[in-house]
Formats: sequence, structure tokens, C-alpha cells
Amino acid sequence: MRTSFLAALVVAAALPLPVAAAGSDDNSLTVAFAREMDTLNPYLNTTREGVILSRHVWDGLVHRDQETGDYVGNLATGWSWVDDTTLEFTLREGVTFHNGEPFNADDVVYTMNFVADPANGVNPQRNVSWIREAVKIDDNTVRIITDGPFPAALEFLSGPVVILPDTYFAEVGPEGMATAPIGTGPYKLTENVPGESLTLERFADYHANGPKGTASIDKISWRTIPDANTQMAEMLSGGMDWIWQVPSDQAERLASTGRYTVANESTMRIGYIFFDAGDRYGDTPFDDVRVRHAVSHAINRQAIVDNLLKGGSQVVHSACFPSQFGCDTDVTRYEYDPEKAMALLAEAGYPNGFEIPFVAYRNRDYAEAMMSDLAAVGITPKLDYKKYAATRDQIQAGEVPLAFMTWGSYSINDISAITSVFFKGGKDDYARDPEVIAALDEGDTVTDPEVRKAAYSRALNKIADESYWLPLFSYNTNYVHDTNLNFTPTPDEIPTFYGASWK
Repeated sequence: MRTSFLAALVVAAALPLPVAAAGSDDNSLTVAFAREMDTLNPYLNTTREGVILSRHVWDGLVHRDQETGDYVGNLATGWSWVDDTTLEFTLREGVTFHNGEPFNADDVVYTMNFVADPANGVNPQRNVSWIREAVKIDDNTVRIITDGPFPAALEFLSGPVVILPDTYFAEVGPEGMATAPIGTGPYKLTENVPGESLTLERFADYHANGPKGTASIDKISWRTIPDANTQMAEMLSGGMDWIWQVPSDQAERLASTGRYTVANESTMRIGYIFFDAGDRYGDTPFDDVRVRHAVSHAINRQAIVDNLLKGGSQVVHSACFPSQFGCDTDVTRYEYDPEKAMALLAEAGYPNGFEIPFVAYRNRDYAEAMMSDLAAVGITPKLDYKKYAATRDQIQAGEVPLAFMTWGSYSINDISAITSVFFKGGKDDYARDPEVIAALDEGDTVTDPEVRKAAYSRALNKIADESYWLPLFSYNTNYVHDTNLNFTPTPDEIPTFYGASWK
């Protein structure tokens, strides 16, 4: 814990408890996020903050219930598969966009056909690459044609695929949507100060009978504060109502003041180590499966969970999040065994270990714990620690032999959003295994759920047997907020302020 936070905590502990939270006086909520969004356009923003903003400003055709996992209607009230590649939707009537545009089939068709065209640069493309086109049947009926069978379509339509207003978007284009976005969501953006803050106000004409319900809080002040200690100081001084991703030790100390509620919730994000098993980086010791197995036995994942992550985290053994459709967790497991790791290294011709570049972009303390474990068996990682965007570009260029990374699947509860992203021969695939690629392609395109599960199981078992990845652990998040705030975190790592209220 940093000295500045400790000093602030000591001062705060001596202060009288506030009678009411500042936000409760005028029914506003002030929240902080660490990362600035380069764009507010939901189809160009790849950050977690962008995913969260999207759920408040826009709506999708369907919505996944967090408690049951069922799909329920949002901008659509019903749907059916006409055939293996055609989904027909009946649209909700009486919905309007924040600028007063009426919502109808034209908006759905315009959005789908725009994002389906690779020339329009949707990022990440994989969220929409399954869409071929949309066709209007009448003002309240539309069909979405998929680019081949895609059984996970509803899952994607409940998450990253949101509906844009056709008239406004045609006028302002992606650039206008990036700075002054318009949606149908429970909150509308009223102010955007790039790099500093957003102001969201409750949309009075929101369709109250939808699954998100009517928002209670009138205004959300969304501030960008990169420094964690500054966020803490703001909480302690009463200038902030809600923060998240608070380290466990600091969350425990904040809870001890009695002024804050600390809630811990697991997330769909997992950490993993990948190896250059496909020679994209060039010849490395990881060409030998015994070396990959050695690393898998060398890292004490349970100790990292127990001592650093804590909360609802757990060791993960398969290259997916356990709740995702098709995630077979009954795969080869590599228990912590440094002696076995050293024996495997010696057998592979590295009795004295070796030195290797090691790339990471977050949780430096986790990375350093892994480096210590590897050093104990003779492997010397040379840490190259940088921001995510630079790390991603380096990886996709094939310039990384070993890396500690994480993935949240855009909160899509289907393994096509993780395993297929990293193992189907694309720019993130460092294995390039034809058997894995074929199995994932089958799982991604057949409609029979049991056949899908069997195909995904083959892929996941091959990945585990070959140690193409070492899945590490699931993440959890500590949410800290004023005790007067009703807020319930959900396991999809998307805080929904439209469901929050003041006591």
C-alpha cells in the first residue's frame, strides 16, 4: 500500500461520518474509471470502459438475464430462426432515440449492413464478422442473415451489437458518433470533456417495459482518473461515490472505516500465459512441448490467487471461462511441481534453464510472482512491461515468445468469444494447430448444441495437452461505494448504473 493512501486513510478515519452522500442530495452519482476512451463509438471502442458505456447509452435487440442466463427481448420483442442462417425479429414499438428519432426496422438494417462491411472498420471485427446482411420485411420486422451458420448469434446480439439511429448516423458518420453519440439506452450523453469526464443524464422517454427498466439516478458524472491513489483520495474526501478494481488490501482498509460498502464479484476475465509454439517469433525453447509443460508446472497459480487476487478468483485449467457455452473444464491439469519442471527442462536439453523475453501489460505484481517461480526452476524472464495497445500490436505482429495476458471475452458467454479468437489461425494465434482450428470452426458453425460441445471439447483438450496456453486464474473485482448507494455487481464485469439507486 502506498504511503499517500495510508495518510489519506488516517485523515479520513478521523472525520465525522457524513449524514448523507453528496450524490444522494441531488440524485446524482459520481464514478471513476482509470482508462480514457479514445472514442465513444461503440463499434470502434475496444476498452472495458467502452463496453460499460455502450450498455448505458445503447440497446441491443436482445438482452441476457444475468440471473437465469436466458435471452429476453429488448429492442426486439420476439425472434425465431427461419433457417440455419436467418433470424427474424419482431421489433418493439414506441421506442425513440435520444434525439427524438423513432426506432424501426430501418435503424436495424442500416446498423447491421454498416457493421457487416469490413471496409467500415468495426473494431474488433470478430464481433460482427458473422453478419452477412439485414433485410427489412416491414417497419416492425427485420431479418438478419448470417455468414454461414452461427449459433452464437443471440449471445452477440445481447452484448456488443447495438443499434444506431440511421438518420443521425448517416449525417454525422463514425466520427460524430465518436464524440456525440446517440442511442436508445436508459442514459443519454449530455457532455463530453475528452480525457476528463462524461455526463450522462437519465433518458426520460426510455422504454420502461424493457429488461433494463427505468433508471433511478438522474445524472451520472463519469470521471477519468488514471491514478488509483487519486481515486482513493476522492472517495475519502467525499468527492466520489463509486470506484472499482480496488486492490484487496486497500478495499479491506476502506471497508474498515465503516463509510463504504465493499462488494467482491467474480468476472469472466481470465489470465493466461501463451507460448510461441508456432514459430511466429522464431526458434525458441517453446518449440519443445516439454518446455511448455515445464513452465506449466513451475508457476504456483494457487498461491497467486490466495495471496494476490483473493476474493472470488480461482485457478483456471481450460482456455475459456467456465460458465461459457462449450467450456470443457475436464482437461489435462498441471499442478505446481517445480521438481518436475526442472526434470522436464533437463530432459529437453536445458538443465541450466534459459533466458527469454516476457511481455505483460497489467498486474505487474502478478507477473513478478510468476517470474520468481520461473527463476526458481532456472528460467530467467526479461520483463517487457508496456500499455495494452502497444503489447497487443507487438503480439499481433508475431514479435513475442512468451506473454502474460488477460481476456474478458467482451462479456460474451460463449467460447467463440475467447478460444476461437486465439486459436483459429488469426493474428493472435501462436499455435496454428490445424486440428484445433478445424474443431473450433466446427463448433462455431454447427447448430446442434451437443455437436458444438464435442467439437469445442476436442479443441480445448488439444490446447491443454500441448500447453499452447497456460490458463492461470479467473479475475474478481472489488467494488467500493458509499454505503447509502444501492448497487449490485454482476459477474459479466459490466456495472449497470441504471439499476442503482440511493437509499
